[in-house]
Amino acid sequence: MKLLMFYAPSFWHRPFAKSLEDAPEAPGEGEAREAVVVFYHAEAEDQGRESKVLSKMLKNIKWLAGKFATKRVVLHSFGHLSTSKAPPELAQELAGRAAQRLGEAGYQVSATPFGYLNEWKMHVAGESLAKVFKDI
Repeated sequence: MKLLMFYAPSFWHRPFAKSLEDAPEAPGEGEAREAVVVFYHAEAEDQGRESKVLSKMLKNIKWLAGKFATKRVVLHSFGHLSTSKAPPELAQELAGRAAQRLGEAGYQVSATPFGYLNEWKMHVAGESLAKVFKDI
């Protein structure tokens, strides 16, 4: 899995076009303030090691959120971080499990609609740690 994480004072998104035929109807636009925005990409190599991938994903998200004293997280599927791609079901499952576990730990978690191309606007903070890439 690849993670590209940002600390964003503001993040806005809206579904643009469906990219998976069986994706459910998407809600309208969404917005988050003072959030860690996580662009995630599940890779074929993640199959069979989901528990380890999920654990490292959560550790990295919580670490960055802690650096900026926020409990807000936005998950965004971003299939452009690697040429290796896991089946969409695996990516969606990992994101769902991550959202559930983060919620249980007191985080406010939202996600852009899975199976859609989304348009977004993001203000990223200037600090070096506001932009983090992880290969897990």
